[in-house]
This record gives sequence, structure tokens and C-alpha cells, in this order.
Amino acid sequence: MARINLLPWREQLREERKKRFITALVGVLVIAVAIVLLVDQTLSRAIDAQNARNAYLQGQLTQLDARIKEISELKSRRKQLLERMKIIQDLQGNRPIIGRVFDQLVRTLPDGVYFTDVKMNGNLIAINGVADSNNRVSDLMRNLDASDWLETPVLIEVKANATDQTNVFQLTVRQTQPADAEGAKP
Repeated sequence: MARINLLPWREQLREERKKRFITALVGVLVIAVAIVLLVDQTLSRAIDAQNARNAYLQGQLTQLDARIKEISELKSRRKQLLERMKIIQDLQGNRPIIGRVFDQLVRTLPDGVYFTDVKMNGNLIAINGVADSNNRVSDLMRNLDASDWLETPVLIEVKANATDQTNVFQLTVRQTQPADAEGAKP
């Protein structure tokens, strides 16, 4: 058989395949880099969009927190105003009662007795006064007990004054409202 040398042809084919392989490899690398860059840009845009949404929501939450704080302050002020209104209404409602109590104190005062000091603490009225005799003090206590607006008079002290022959007394009485006045209370 004849000896044929096919080496240059094979070597050329190998070189050509090697070039095609390197070209394909470079093409795949370029496409892979392009895909990676495209995915990176897409993800970066998505992250930027989400960060923008988060910043918007954070701004809205800050505004809502400020509004909530303002609403709670307004509720607190409203509560204070309602408490003040209630106090004023109570004072307005009790205004005629004080007049009635003073009227009853005058009506129960017998001749020969006068008050030197009257103090009211809550519903308890402390009275200091001067009477001509012990009987006048007793009359005063009976009159106070018989009053619809006053109850439970308690005599604390009676002192005889030797200089002008009068008696100085101290007593307390509790202010109350008659049953018919409680129903008519506004």
C-alpha cells in the first residue's frame, strides 16, 4: 500500500475546529455576560423601585404618626373640656341650692341668736355664733333639725361669756336636699 500522509489535512481540520470552538466559547461568554448585565440592570431597577416605594410608605407613616399624635392631643383636650363643662354645670346646678341653704339658715335662726362665722366644707356646715341663753341654742338646733335642707346638727361647744352674759357656741350641720328637690334637679 502506498503511504499517504494525511497529517496536514487533519491538522488543518483540528485548527479549524479549534477556531470554531474558541469563537463559540467567546460568543457564549459574550452572551452570558450580556445576560448577567441585563439581569443585574433589571434587578437594580426593581430594587430602586422598591426602595422608592418604601421611602414613600415611610413618609406616609411619618405623616400618619403626626396625625395620630394630634388626634390623641385633641382627645385629651376634649376630655379636659368635658370635665370643665361638667364642673361648670355642677356649679350652675348647685347655685340655687346654696341660696336655699342660706335661706334655711336665716329661717331657722331664733330671736336672740346670731352667727359670727359660717363655713361650708363639702356638705358639712360649721357655724360659730352667739346666743342670749342656752335655750336659744336648743331652739336653733331643733329648727335646724326640722329643716328640709339641713340635717343632723351636732353641738360642739357652748361657753358662757361672763362679761356680757351671752353664750358662744360652735355646731356643725349637714346640708342635704329634700326628696322633692332631688327629682326637680336639672
